[in-house]
Amino acid sequence: MFSLNPLDLKTLLEAKANVDKEFLRLAIMAELDAVNFYEQIALATSNEDIRKVMLSVAREEKTHVGEFQAMLLRMDDEQVRELEGGASEVAEITGA
Repeated sequence: MFSLNPLDLKTLLEAKANVDKEFLRLAIMAELDAVNFYEQIALATSNEDIRKVMLSVAREEKTHVGEFQAMLLRMDDEQVRELEGGASEVAEITGA
């Protein structure tokens, strides 16, 4: 589970280099971790109401991932190119 900040924020803030992109990536990581957590609970519980709520919250977290990713893509042209390259590779591999 994502519980510790993997970045040395003090050093990052002092450097001022790409700090906003790093913050967005950290936020994406936290949201993805939350998605996994809620979906695992949903799979493990036998209580249908808990399952429904956990899956609903997981969907909300996926929206947050999309929001943070949209912001990151506005700021990082290299990330845009690499995502497009990855999508192309998948299409080539799968034929779709």
